[in-house]
Amino acid sequence: MSDPVPDDLARALAGSAARRGCFGNPLYFLTETGSTNDVAQLLAEHGAPEGATVVASAQTAGRGRFGRTWFSPPGAGLYVSVVCRNPVAAPLLTLAGGVAVADGIRAATSLPVEIKWPNDIVVADRAAGRPRKLAGVLAEGSTSADGLQYVILGFGINLRPAAYPPDLADRASSVETELGRAADSGLVLAETLSVLAASFERLRFGDAHPVLDRWRALAPSSRGSRVEWEASGVTRAGTSEGIADDGALLVRVGDCVERIISGELRWL
Repeated sequence: MSDPVPDDLARALAGSAARRGCFGNPLYFLTETGSTNDVAQLLAEHGAPEGATVVASAQTAGRGRFGRTWFSPPGAGLYVSVVCRNPVAAPLLTLAGGVAVADGIRAATSLPVEIKWPNDIVVADRAAGRPRKLAGVLAEGSTSADGLQYVILGFGINLRPAAYPPDLADRASSVETELGRAADSGLVLAETLSVLAASFERLRFGDAHPVLDRWRALAPSSRGSRVEWEASGVTRAGTSEGIADDGALLVRVGDCVERIISGELRWL
């Protein structure tokens, strides 16, 4: 089911094999697919091992949180989904994925990207007063009566400039746009999977603090930012105060601290 792996990806993956552990082994490359998460889910249902990875250069039905479409045009991005099966690591996989993508981009390009809770990778735009999104992370799990079966950890990275739809044009960007030069897609993939492997190794042995500490360091907006959200039909607002050890965003509202676990959050 795999197309030939492009040379740049093959070289970078070969050079990072010792650091990636099981991640990227096996690797399935698709020139175009509907959704890499869907392909990885099908593989997982048929027994694909932990670390099996699907990579595509285009998606026709890519998705993000809340089922939103993830713009995935040919030749503009890197779209990846990884099969994870360890139940101890599963609860913090979205955070670990954010750390992996952010540090993978940083290591491969030196671009100082940041994380915006819960799953966006952004580059700060101080002049405009709002960050521009470069990548996102989506974890989708499957359980049965026996417990967790697997989690598909997907991430999409905007590598090259593209004609974004009007609703994205003012808040999306690409790695190459921000760098002002070409980026090595193979190196971005290899470094991201390598960081993911290191984070996953800690999580599966119950050592979450280094992963949480790194996430916090990469996410300055998680402290001191004004946010608002809907709760029981009422708009609430407060100031972010970091994340709890389970990944919940902590928001101060008056004398109380609220825990935001999921749902739509607006950064003001």
